[in-house]
Amino acid sequence: MTLKSIFILPLVILGLTGCQSSPNTNVQHVVNVPLSIPLAANFRNEIAIARYSELLNASDLQEEQKAQLYYNRGMLYDSLGLSTLARIDFNRAVKMKPDLAEVYNFLGIHHTLSQEYGQAYEMFDTVLELNEEHEYAYLNRGIALYYGERPRLASQDFSAFLARSPQDAYRVMWLYLAQSQVNKQLADRQLKENSQALNYEEWASQLVQLYLGEITEGQFLSQLGEGVSSQQEYAERLCEAYFYLAKSYQARGEQQVAIDFFKLVLATNVYEFVEHKYARLELDLLAADEAG
Repeated sequence: MTLKSIFILPLVILGLTGCQSSPNTNVQHVVNVPLSIPLAANFRNEIAIARYSELLNASDLQEEQKAQLYYNRGMLYDSLGLSTLARIDFNRAVKMKPDLAEVYNFLGIHHTLSQEYGQAYEMFDTVLELNEEHEYAYLNRGIALYYGERPRLASQDFSAFLARSPQDAYRVMWLYLAQSQVNKQLADRQLKENSQALNYEEWASQLVQLYLGEITEGQFLSQLGEGVSSQQEYAERLCEAYFYLAKSYQARGEQQVAIDFFKLVLATNVYEFVEHKYARLELDLLAADEAG
């Protein structure tokens, strides 16, 4: 049995909001898509959390040591999707060790997810003040600016992030998402230009090919299992694929289809990935638009 047959399961989506028996039901989206088994919590991370908690109860630890332990435990909470506990630990860490740049980076992400954009910008600015070589602060500040409806500034940060690794398709994609909100035609040309530097041996290059129209959605979906060696890898790939598919449909005004794919992102349980984190924010924003 091939790995593809183990991990790819067909799913028929009927809006993913529940289907009704009435013949007048307006079905927004029906498509066969691959599914993976949602990732289970990593038991090693749970054990590590217990160990860090025991160490934090020791009375002979210095403040700097406690700060590092709170940061480490916060990262583990974050990896398990326990965002409130993670944020509590990150705040504890930064109070004890105000120069721990990585803590501000995580706090900035959490502020972005809470739509507290001003505070998010401050966190990422602090990261770069403490460590100007912290390249992911450019990504995360760019994302905060993107969701804060400041796409021009977001494009600047994404450009700086891309310049550090031009062959990375994910960096190309985030720059395109921001630039397309400023000037769609220019963004399309820039996407084509940036695609020339990609490493086409990496799966993520197919995301750019999809957006450029070089492969169809059907081809894109059919190739998702190629080269995958584990259930975790497959779930991670689907998490990424469905997020960018959702953004593609969203850009074309097909909001219900986008909602379906954002829900599929969340169904992977890949809590650590940027795409999983912001799929929930996307759904919150879409729900707010509908309510408003």
